[in-house]
Amino acid sequence: MTTDETQRRPALSDLSAALLVFGSSAAVLVVELVALRLLAPYLGLTLETSTTVIGIALAAIALGSWAGGQAADRVDPRRTIGPLLAVSGVAAAATPFVVRGAAELDRENGLVLVVAAVMILVPGALLSAVTPMVTKLMLTDLGQTGTIVGRLSGIGTVGAIVGTVVTGFVLISVVRVSTILVGLGLALVIAAVVVEVRVRGWRFGVLPAVLVLGGGLTAAVAPGGCDVETTYHCVSVVPDPQHEGGRTLVLDGLRHSYVDLTDASNLEFEYIRAMAAAIDSRHRDGTALQAYHLGGGGLTLPQYLREQRPGTRSLVSEIDGGVLRVDTDLLGARTGDDLEVRVEDGRLGLGRLPDGERDLVVGDAFGGVSVPWHLTTREALVQVHRVLRPGGTYAVNLIDYGDLGFARSAVRTLQTVFENVVVLSAAATFDDDGHGGGNLVAVASDGPVDADALRSRLEDREVPWVVEDGGPLQRWIGDARVLVDDFAPVDQLLTPSPPRYG
Repeated sequence: MTTDETQRRPALSDLSAALLVFGSSAAVLVVELVALRLLAPYLGLTLETSTTVIGIALAAIALGSWAGGQAADRVDPRRTIGPLLAVSGVAAAATPFVVRGAAELDRENGLVLVVAAVMILVPGALLSAVTPMVTKLMLTDLGQTGTIVGRLSGIGTVGAIVGTVVTGFVLISVVRVSTILVGLGLALVIAAVVVEVRVRGWRFGVLPAVLVLGGGLTAAVAPGGCDVETTYHCVSVVPDPQHEGGRTLVLDGLRHSYVDLTDASNLEFEYIRAMAAAIDSRHRDGTALQAYHLGGGGLTLPQYLREQRPGTRSLVSEIDGGVLRVDTDLLGARTGDDLEVRVEDGRLGLGRLPDGERDLVVGDAFGGVSVPWHLTTREALVQVHRVLRPGGTYAVNLIDYGDLGFARSAVRTLQTVFENVVVLSAAATFDDDGHGGGNLVAVASDGPVDADALRSRLEDREVPWVVEDGGPLQRWIGDARVLVDDFAPVDQLLTPSPPRYG
């Protein structure tokens, strides 16, 4: 073989180049999607959180591609690909420890966003630099430039697609977040070891292996872990130190439901007692109901209805099958003919119900840091109205703070569908100083809603809330917009704040 032929020979085989570009591109998307899951307990699964993470990931890809191309023209790419993979692997493996540690240090969560941005940016940029490095190594003939660049670009795109699909549909649903990131870190460092051994000898593969071991160990002991990681939530079950049978279901760091294993009528949270008061004021005590629940949580209210209203049949749409497993395995929930839970999106489940079948619809799918906006729109409420019998009741839990822009719009939207709407909440919620907020329960029906009866029931249940209706309610709503499927800026209207429960 002549010297010219040697110089024209690619430094990497086609297979090696394809694997490096495919794997590094896939890894960037794995980090991005898992970062969303990792941040959910602290920032929520909101549009702003998703937009921020996607923006940081795209910035990392742009920075890495630009800087990697510049570096490839100045240094031998064969000496840089291994270190890029190794450092990326260490960063990925250490991410759970670093992000959760930041959250423990700063309860206001400002620090966690900055730290998360760094932990996304570093591996994303380094991994994105791999493609221009590999491209440089494969460009041995100017006549093949378009073919090589196009082929590697396509391979990188396919890798990103595979990383997205596998992570979103498989990994997050069956593997803990920490395990995904440590596993990714290990895979990247193994790839770095292989590259270093082949290019520079076995001695250069020792350091990456030591680094990933350290990163993996720190991630394994990361604080802020969960009892169960489901597709949508970091779930913990916390025993009540003051009541042996009490359990609190914590979703993404927020107290979501309280369940008494020995007494289903023990309703700990004020908003749940307010909902029970609303139901009792609208439906004669002890009467069996046909109920539908948008959101399951700890199944507190369905089990309460089962005990207090024998013969009641409740159907629940809960999007997270992992939460249902926690309910049955750790919270003593018993499903059956009188309590059926379907793992499905609430909007889709609502659309499948027959007309006029339900006495009661309960909306309790909103959390303190995330809102399923598609359940708040006029079109969704038309579906709620459709499944209710004449005079049936829709009771929905809302959470908002600050100027309560979201809550006002949600109630205004209810008024476009139901003839009568009242709102229950703490007195401070309706003040004009803009410092109210928390849980609100809206009660809507085409039948009369007796505000005085509601106040009496709240008093009976020791809920120090007020009931707003008529003129005072209209003044509170003001000029709030109606939410529709085509325009429902819920995340922008919502003012999040860490509530005591969700």
